[in-house]
Amino acid sequence: MSPDHPLQQDYEVRFDWAREGLRSIAQGAGVIVVIDAISFTTTVERAVTEGLEVQPFPGKRAEAEAVAAADGFGAARLAGPRGGDGVTLSPSSVTAANVAAFGADRAVVPSFNGSRLSAAAAGFGVPVLAASLRNRSAVAQWILDRQVALGHRVKVAVVAGGEVRDDETVRFSVEDLLTAGAVIDALGALGIDACSPEAAAASAAYTGLARATRHLFTASSSGVELRDEGQGADVELAAETDVSTTVPVLVDGVFRRVDPAALA
Repeated sequence: MSPDHPLQQDYEVRFDWAREGLRSIAQGAGVIVVIDAISFTTTVERAVTEGLEVQPFPGKRAEAEAVAAADGFGAARLAGPRGGDGVTLSPSSVTAANVAAFGADRAVVPSFNGSRLSAAAAGFGVPVLAASLRNRSAVAQWILDRQVALGHRVKVAVVAGGEVRDDETVRFSVEDLLTAGAVIDALGALGIDACSPEAAAASAAYTGLARATRHLFTASSSGVELRDEGQGADVELAAETDVSTTVPVLVDGVFRRVDPAALA
């Protein structure tokens, strides 16, 4: 079956992986939720919370640096490399002090995974939300408020990024599965619960393992890799649940705060 073949179309809440999965479940959806928990969507939530808009760059950092050198980002500024000074792709770098010193209201953030998935999702012409454990209940509430503003239910496509290998194949990511399940669980708590089997399974994975979330994040392949690189604080931030009411919405290629009624 072609990866573009529509799947899970009869369900209000759908779930799949990466850009290939996005193409199969986004058709007919009224909202797309993008998840790349360690680190992109957690970084986006932190940035928007601190008043910094995020412009995803759907490519490698070297490509973004070439565009920046040609002044291709205008008033926006390119975020630094992970582990560098100031605002970077690292969630722990997005502090009030670093944002104040950043020198721009918009950060261009290259990400070979989350940014590319966000850009692909934007092509469907519906609101795209950046979700993490930190804002999973706020994301669910935003979707409910959008349904109220529209006066009817909308279908929700939840897409987990997974981890992209060097050959661009996608590997399973426990942190993205649990985060997707957490969002789907929060939607169900608000009555948005007509889930596909795939979405129901992701939700069950989260509810069954919720107490172990922090351990699973830190012990995951991604978590171990970041801890070994001295970026353990990023994993700790990504593992925090329901600590933020910020819902970053991708509008005109930029993540920012947007009232759900404003898009009705």
